[in-house]
Amino acid sequence: MGAVVSGVGSRARRPELREFLRSRRARITPEMAGLPAAPRRRGQGLRQEEVAVLAGVGASWYQWLEQGRDIVVSAQVLDAVARVLRLDSAERRHLYALAQLNPPPPDPAPRPEYCEGLQRLIEAWEPRPATVLDRYWNHVAWNESARLSLGLEGADRNCLVGFFRQRSQRRGAASLAAWERVAPLVVAAFRAAAADHPGDPGFAEVVAELRRTSGEFAQLWARQEVRELAAVVNEVEHPVVGTLTFESTQLRMPAQPGITLVLYNPVEGTETAQKVRWLLSEE
Repeated sequence: MGAVVSGVGSRARRPELREFLRSRRARITPEMAGLPAAPRRRGQGLRQEEVAVLAGVGASWYQWLEQGRDIVVSAQVLDAVARVLRLDSAERRHLYALAQLNPPPPDPAPRPEYCEGLQRLIEAWEPRPATVLDRYWNHVAWNESARLSLGLEGADRNCLVGFFRQRSQRRGAASLAAWERVAPLVVAAFRAAAADHPGDPGFAEVVAELRRTSGEFAQLWARQEVRELAAVVNEVEHPVVGTLTFESTQLRMPAQPGITLVLYNPVEGTETAQKVRWLLSEE
């Protein structure tokens, strides 16, 4: 919280910072801020000097902040201004970005609620598998193709836990080599996800379980590798149709930052698409 920068934003972003602060200030009435209503006010919002008093900063300093002058800004001061202006999590992060401070992590979000619209979306992806993960990579929704081809029914609800427990199902050197190629990428991506939510016990619980039950995970976790995971080719060992090879793509949902949509595309030349269609026809 003690990080500072010399100068508020780049010259290109100073007008944006000024207009953002003015617009947020204009929507807060004196009554909302706990101030007595004054007659003959010009406009309905707070004055600059009122924001300064409520935030505990100098009036001139706040005026310079809105003007985008080259001044030193701390995270504590931005948080005080954000509190007075009643900025939500997204607005607060935007203020940090405009002032060229590293934005704080998003506020912890509750477990995402079931969304019928999202369920319709993944069902429209049939006959290809699609799933929805929460922030800890727990499966919260899936379509019929995913249930049949990925073995979700009765399996580990956590995607990462299931991935490492599948290692014992690898048949043959080629299948095991494919799993070992993907495993470091998956672990590094989970560490990146956990880094966005420092101190969140949900991530710690998943890591603790896997470190206790999987030596492979413990070794990979100790590498301290971090990376974003957009798409990856992985294999699933199905007990009936054998190996299924998918390219999986992870899509974040900006309106619901706690969930990820995962779309699976059968890799051409692997007969995966035909096998999935057969599984659907046998249901």
